[in-house]
Amino acid sequence: MRTIVHRHLGKVVAGAAIAVAGTAVMVGITLPGSAGADDSGGGNGAGQTSQQAGQSQDQAQGAVQPGVVEEAPAEGDKGKGRDPLTDDETERVEKLALDQQLFRTSENVEGDKGPQRITVDLAEPEESELDDPNAPRRAEVSFYDYKDDSLVTKTVNLDTGKVEGTDTQHGVQPPISRAETVEAAQLLIGDRLGAGLKADFKDATGKELTTPDQLLLNSMVYRANSGTPAALADCGKHRCLRLFVKAKNGPWIDSRDLVVDLSARKIAKVG
Repeated sequence: MRTIVHRHLGKVVAGAAIAVAGTAVMVGITLPGSAGADDSGGGNGAGQTSQQAGQSQDQAQGAVQPGVVEEAPAEGDKGKGRDPLTDDETERVEKLALDQQLFRTSENVEGDKGPQRITVDLAEPEESELDDPNAPRRAEVSFYDYKDDSLVTKTVNLDTGKVEGTDTQHGVQPPISRAETVEAAQLLIGDRLGAGLKADFKDATGKELTTPDQLLLNSMVYRANSGTPAALADCGKHRCLRLFVKAKNGPWIDSRDLVVDLSARKIAKVG
């Protein structure tokens, strides 16, 4: 546990300015034999040369004008076709999927009422709708219910606002959400098995580790296998994970030998 893992601008040439200066020099030069030219003709010729010089200068100046960066269009409250879900759509379908019955009978990662939201994704169209440009947009909302360790997925029709399907599975472990990762780190910091993590953090930063906000966190689902200790035998049925921990502005701290069982709210050590 006590192992800390350690890890053209070039110059811009003002080409337009040089071009303008070169044009000005050319205007001031009189070719041999031009001194005896007709005054009116010469006058017209001079006038044309000045005009051309002015045009060249305008063009040169225009060539170095700064570009205009347009702002990205504001996101609308409703997407079309296979567009990604907008923020408004995501918020709406989550509320539609979380009915009162599911809220009352489920628990989140902290043990409070209501399931833990995992993902909200655009659903694939049904087979009969693959070639239909006006097919309804649907979203799939996934929750994890810590009360009975089930994954609940609801399909919501974005056009009608109706929940068209509900699927409940046990023993299915989707990717860990941010909230679950933070809760696992909080449990580890408060557990006796987190003593090594806290000691390594203090060695690396000179500060006491008291909150997950002091860490950069990643996580991965852990499932029991043939070499799993008895304390972690339910992982896979339970929601278990390994943490990958880095001190903010500091080194990685190896905590791979510890597994957090979020369902049982316990920490155990693997080989």
